[in-house]
Amino acid sequence: MLEEKYQVENPYMPERARIVRKYDLTKDVRFFQVRICDQDKVFHLTSNYKPGQFMMMSIPNVGEAPFSITSTPSRPGLFEFCIRKVGKLTTKLFELKENSFVWLRGPFGNGFPVEKMIGKDLLFVAGGLGAAPLRSLLLYALDNRDLFGKIFYLHGAKTPEDMLFREEFFRLKERDDFECHLTVDSDPTGVWPFEKGVVTKLFRHVEVDGKNTAAVVCGPPVMYKYVVEEFLKLGIPDDQIFMTLERRMKCGMGKCGQCVVGHKYTCVDGPVFTLWDVKNIKGLI
Repeated sequence: MLEEKYQVENPYMPERARIVRKYDLTKDVRFFQVRICDQDKVFHLTSNYKPGQFMMMSIPNVGEAPFSITSTPSRPGLFEFCIRKVGKLTTKLFELKENSFVWLRGPFGNGFPVEKMIGKDLLFVAGGLGAAPLRSLLLYALDNRDLFGKIFYLHGAKTPEDMLFREEFFRLKERDDFECHLTVDSDPTGVWPFEKGVVTKLFRHVEVDGKNTAAVVCGPPVMYKYVVEEFLKLGIPDDQIFMTLERRMKCGMGKCGQCVVGHKYTCVDGPVFTLWDVKNIKGLI
């Protein structure tokens, strides 16, 4: 079971961390493995968080931004991030070499309620960059396989070159204790070995007990409506359908009001919300 997340004395004070490994996942998305420099805090910080939480990463005199934790607390030692190059900070991050330093605050956010998922079937649906936060929960579930029922992972991308962690999921497909199904909208190379089409096409492979299933989805906003419809067809209750919703988060602690929606702060009350939340809080999606 996950313990309470490690509480730093000053949440405004970032921890210095070293980039120990980085490589490209796609033409504009890079994978970073980062290690906290303070050896007394490494284990606490990298083992006591929930999948679905995020860190605030900064470079002095450049800026700070939130990034989902892609690693799992069941494999402590490093934080992993999947970062798309979209602005000033991420451009600078891409320029940094291995062994360079960044600064981290957190973890922040509510994360996935893993304790409520124990004993249930798990159904993951990822699209695009949504694979980043879902990877954390998936690896946690696979590392603690006996705690869960059936596990289905459905992943869609525009093309094979756009699929995050493509080779990793190819290897995971070889396991016989869960089902991993991959699809792409199109295949310019002509060598894609799996399915083609939108991610909802993959639901035909899913066989779960809806009332005893926790479903999670993360991806482009346009896909949520159609994926949620498929969840509901399976009989999954609103409060067992979880989605990660990202808005512009600036402080991570509900102080600046940048991410407020109604009476909720995405950085504190989210970024994980249930379908019940979405239906009852106007503007959440």
